[in-house]
Amino acid sequence: MKYMVMMQFNAQVDFPAIDTWPAEDVMAHIGFMRETSEKLVAAGELVDAQGLAAPDQAKVVRAGEGGAPVVTDGPFPETKEFLIGYWIIDCEGPERAIEFAAYVSAAPGPGGRPLNMPIEVRQVMSESPPEEL
Repeated sequence: MKYMVMMQFNAQVDFPAIDTWPAEDVMAHIGFMRETSEKLVAAGELVDAQGLAAPDQAKVVRAGEGGAPVVTDGPFPETKEFLIGYWIIDCEGPERAIEFAAYVSAAPGPGGRPLNMPIEVRQVMSESPPEEL
């Protein structure tokens, strides 16, 4: 079963932006993420993993008149939570996906303290919906 495991960040309550951390804390965090992906590769569970740019680099796109793109640039001050990265894993079942989510939630942050980030786990749907829908 495939699962998307998403790291969420709330700038108002979770932890300070990574660009304000001491260099050694940034390196420890990046090292943890790199090792985590290597473990998933070794277990044959990694499908994909990516970190995402900050919300101030995001664009929201809607279809406008005649389908032309209407683009709104970030930052989006009304946005309290945003996605900062994800993994797509292929594992035995939801228990393993949840176990993995708890592990990455505790990634080291400033001073080496666990961040305890909220991690969202959602199954990737692999079948088309029934025709009657």
